[in-house]
Amino acid sequence: MGNPNIGRSIIISNGRCGSTLLSDLLAEDTETLSAQEFFMSVTPWARSAELLTGAAYWSLLASPKAELATLFRIGLPPKEVRYPATGRWAGRMTELPRIMAITLSKLTADPDALFDQLAERVPDFPTQSVARHHSDFLDLLTTLTGRRHWVERSGGSSHLAPHLLKSYPGYRIVYLTRNWADTAKSMSRHSSFQLIQLRVEFLGRCGLDPFSMPADQTVPADLEAYLPDRLTAEALRERGADLRRYLGLCAFMSSQAEQALADVPPEHLLRMSYEDLVADPVGELTRLGAYLELGEPTRWAQRVAGRVVAPADRAQPVTV
Repeated sequence: MGNPNIGRSIIISNGRCGSTLLSDLLAEDTETLSAQEFFMSVTPWARSAELLTGAAYWSLLASPKAELATLFRIGLPPKEVRYPATGRWAGRMTELPRIMAITLSKLTADPDALFDQLAERVPDFPTQSVARHHSDFLDLLTTLTGRRHWVERSGGSSHLAPHLLKSYPGYRIVYLTRNWADTAKSMSRHSSFQLIQLRVEFLGRCGLDPFSMPADQTVPADLEAYLPDRLTAEALRERGADLRRYLGLCAFMSSQAEQALADVPPEHLLRMSYEDLVADPVGELTRLGAYLELGEPTRWAQRVAGRVVAPADRAQPVTV
């Protein structure tokens, strides 16, 4: 593990700011493994100081993620899920392994086969920290798919920034931002971010994550309907009506990222904004490609820049 010839980069963002677009464009580069939603799929990071065997780590990767299982249960899976309708878990999506929903399914038309390859290799990883396991896992994916380097991108990873920057000091970091009004509007329409905002509210009011609290834990009466086993699609959608919730989420996530960048300045950092990307796709993508050390950054940028389009509607100013 730890192949020095593999390049490693991480895109940090609040989400709903063009980060998925960047991941999809980077996937067009034949030497780049575009790893989407991996770090968010393997949270919580509170376990990152633990030493895990390879077998225990694989058990984590192969397990369902409670938040995603809840969204499947209520019929609101995020549109980014790409697991095929003919796949092994198609009839039992609440049991879908966390790395299958997006990360592996974005890499291949047959994620089950790739999952099986990983199942043979990952349990043999040495006993090591979770952070090291994550890096070795992405290195292995890069090798198995015949790529030269990987770029991980998870929507909403800003609040993981303190852990990412401490765990991976030498990696190339891209910090992507977008104005809060447009980001909040987009978040308010997206089930994953509706759920993230709800979890942040639980933490702020109760000091507890609803997905990890004891079964006998009491919560304020107005939050009872939002406990995972009681949540409905209607209740979650209703929360999207108040944009102030999502402006608050943007503020929280941005503060986490900015403070982490100040506390643990990365060796390599590129700041980008969605607005600049839309205004000058070729220029901004060329700058990104050169920073990530793509083989032919200008040619790649020119080839994919046409997929960068201005949003059809912009959010109106929201006051708090």
